[in-house]
Amino acid sequence: MAAVSDNIKIVRSLVQQLRRVSQNRSTKENAMLQYVMEQAHVHKETSEVLCKAREELKNLAEIYLCYLKSQQTYKDIQKQYAGKGERSIKETADLVGFKLPHDPK
Repeated sequence: MAAVSDNIKIVRSLVQQLRRVSQNRSTKENAMLQYVMEQAHVHKETSEVLCKAREELKNLAEIYLCYLKSQQTYKDIQKQYAGKGERSIKETADLVGFKLPHDPK
């Protein structure tokens, strides 16, 4: 029963990531979400009853989930560190976590 619970958690996480990435939040109109749910139902019997390809859905879903999370992380990093032209010395120091020495005057 733990394998079924793990599969459900992975599919839920995958659907959540797909909703975050997709511009179309409606489940009925989103082809990606429909495909994921269709595959989850197709592999349900395989995961629970048959030995053949027992972990196929889980492995495939984990790969897709890792890809989607990595893409989101990449976009976040790109947005944070993207070049905005010339930066001041203070902005650059703040970006990398350094403090500028104070002028004693």
